[in-house]
Amino acid sequence: MLATRSLGTQGLKVSALGLGCMSMSHAYGAPEERDDRESIATIHRALELGVTFFDTAEAYGPFANEELVGRALKGKRDGVILATKFGFKLTDGVIDGVDSRPAHIRDAVDGSLRRLATDRIDLLYQHRIDPNVPIEDVIGVMADLVRAGKVRYLGLSEAGERNIRRAHAVHPIAALQSEYSLWERNLEPRLIPVLRELGIALVAFAPLGRGFLAGHAQRAEEMAPRDFRRNDPRYQGANFEANLRKAEAARALAAAKGVTAGQIAIAWLLHKGPDIVPIPGTKRRRYLEENVAAANITLSAGDMAALDAVLRPGDVAGPRYDDKNMSMVDR
Repeated sequence: MLATRSLGTQGLKVSALGLGCMSMSHAYGAPEERDDRESIATIHRALELGVTFFDTAEAYGPFANEELVGRALKGKRDGVILATKFGFKLTDGVIDGVDSRPAHIRDAVDGSLRRLATDRIDLLYQHRIDPNVPIEDVIGVMADLVRAGKVRYLGLSEAGERNIRRAHAVHPIAALQSEYSLWERNLEPRLIPVLRELGIALVAFAPLGRGFLAGHAQRAEEMAPRDFRRNDPRYQGANFEANLRKAEAARALAAAKGVTAGQIAIAWLLHKGPDIVPIPGTKRRRYLEENVAAANITLSAGDMAALDAVLRPGDVAGPRYDDKNMSMVDR
């Protein structure tokens, strides 16, 4: 069974590895490839393997992913830590900017509770910072929801140092969710030290480099028309070729240890500190089982140094989002 880790210092404990549920309903692949029965079976298998931490958001689908997770966890809610997010403006099923106005937060949380078929959200994140609403006002509303019993712990997603500090001064923040991996190490110089200073955990999404480290990378133009990665600069043109070469170096190290590149990437994250919880996303049981097995891999100091040298900060070609999505990251 998986060990547990603490998110923050207020008592929230989760499995050392979580399950990102987004791809079951959103962003990756073509809509016709989605299989709710297999996705629900994957969630059930995660529970059997000791995964207790499940991540979703109102924007995934939108709304469909929360409904799916709610169906999958019917009768299994006790002992599960459910995390969801608010903060995007959703227009006709499309993300159309950010919205953290107080009334919208309350409506969004009520909608999430209904779709998840639960009476409380264990960890509520602001999905993106809204520059038009002071973070103190946002956290004030979120803290009211804690006092009302609708929410247990608070988090931020893709927030920067200044807003993390301001938010934490209003109400303790348990976790920051952001992309962090062997592939994407932008948090190391400034953000991780701030989180450790304040006692805030890091929930690391995209720990497999959005597929590059798992060996599933395709050129952007080969992907389904609505696949998020068609607009990912790292999958385009010369960036794609350069990144394939970088990923191959990591795969060679993994092969030498008799594991997959995806497994060694997860193990690397788990060895980076007990305050980091990766949430690899998958919609299939076989990949879930492979990911969970990574928790049993031991890496020596020499292994970690070798991996650090293979993919140093800034080595990956291209920004991690296109201009539109990068503009919503608070960095």
